[in-house]
Amino acid sequence: MRHAWMPASPCGPGCLGGQEPTVGTAIRALRLAAVVTVVLLSLVSLLFLPLIGRTGRNRLTRAIFRGVLLAMGVRLVVHGEIPGPGRGALVVNNHTSWLDIVAVNAVRPMRAVAKKDIAGWPVLGWLVTAAGSVYVDRENIRTLPGTVTTLADNLRDGAMVNVTPEGTTWCGLTHGRFRPALFQAAIDGGVPVLPVALTFRLRNGAATTAPAFIGAETIIDSVRRTAAVRGLVLEVHVLDEIAPGRAADRGELARLAERAVDDVLMPAPLPAENHWTSSVVEVAP
Repeated sequence: MRHAWMPASPCGPGCLGGQEPTVGTAIRALRLAAVVTVVLLSLVSLLFLPLIGRTGRNRLTRAIFRGVLLAMGVRLVVHGEIPGPGRGALVVNNHTSWLDIVAVNAVRPMRAVAKKDIAGWPVLGWLVTAAGSVYVDRENIRTLPGTVTTLADNLRDGAMVNVTPEGTTWCGLTHGRFRPALFQAAIDGGVPVLPVALTFRLRNGAATTAPAFIGAETIIDSVRRTAAVRGLVLEVHVLDEIAPGRAADRGELARLAERAVDDVLMPAPLPAENHWTSSVVEVAP
């Protein structure tokens, strides 16, 4: 049962345009078969994670997540760079799709704060659990203080942890308010917040809502629809860190991070004479 305090999104099936170019039945089947292969390989790899050290685990985990993108025919484009291991940070992003956690970990494997039902998902659930992620029961607000404490301890110990502060998925053309509760962990842990904006588009540049995981659909429904899209591009925009102490409290910290993501999702028009460049890395299927 949904409580009044739980986040809710107005996005539903009507947000899914359905005008995207699609691949043929044979390619869809090939993509789904490739995802199943990644599932099987990831199951085997979990046996070796305790034996190969942190560097080996990070490389293997990143390879598996990139394998998911490759299997689905998704081109990953990265603007900027997520810092390497050794320094804690709260990484926050807008939440559109099950591909969000795939993209972040394909760039830089890290722990996550995730809703508890993700633990039962194939591939993603196993990998997210193996990465030492923290699960939150969104239907029981009494567990939140304990989650914040655990998260702060992880951040203080040098972990990077990924959080989706909207608390639910949106269609991708816009996003919800960043709820401040989990930002308290960054304050308590004395670590920066690293905003990341995720956008989905087609190779012709048009925005798409096809990968969105919204409404009452299942993860299988979303995977099958995403596998049908031709020329899907997932862009990861790594934005400027928000240093500890810059915000007076968790509410202001959440607003600063949300504003940074807004600037990517809904940028203000620039004068014609202004130009800017960014560091871009493409991972093509």
